[in-house]
Amino acid sequence: MRPPERHLWVGQWVEALLPGVVRRVLKGAEPQPRWLPRRVLTVVSADIDTTAGVGAVWAVWHPSSARAREHIALMEWHEEQWRCTGMGSGPADDPADVDVLEIRDGAGALSLTRYLGPPDSVSTAPWIGSVKVRVGPGVGHLLMGDRLIGAHEQRELVAAWISAHAHRKTRPLIVAFGRDGTELSRIGPRDGLDTHTWARLRRELP
Repeated sequence: MRPPERHLWVGQWVEALLPGVVRRVLKGAEPQPRWLPRRVLTVVSADIDTTAGVGAVWAVWHPSSARAREHIALMEWHEEQWRCTGMGSGPADDPADVDVLEIRDGAGALSLTRYLGPPDSVSTAPWIGSVKVRVGPGVGHLLMGDRLIGAHEQRELVAAWISAHAHRKTRPLIVAFGRDGTELSRIGPRDGLDTHTWARLRRELP
């Protein structure tokens, strides 16, 4: 089923904003464009990994509306510029209170290098993945694979990575640390719940 035309238009509008968002993030500024009202579109989070050459931008269209829709755009440094590799969209989920760490699926796409290889490179090109992360108030930063990411003030962020095609369904290990550097919880590449949540559930079992 094709998405409604309005959603396609919104996705194109989000894509047009990406170069400016990337520039702001690389300068250390907030990702939200100053001229864009948050009630129209809120850039929740942006993650640009210049070492890996990938990034992701999480935005929500009309966040206060019952029909709010979120978009996650993937970016890649390709041919000397940041390019959009793909975008996922869907109804915005309700942010629940998070004790320590919660992971939700994001978007994924093949690397743009698939255009540079042989005809079968679409089955071997690296995979760019992302997840939405929500953290509790005591989390100071995250370890995403071998990369430290500061916890956002509103405790919602998006994180991107690149992996070999054969491991495209596997996300990096994610570890949450307190503001004093103490490990609070972790979630493995194929886990559905983090260790803190598992421990709490075991305590609550009769």
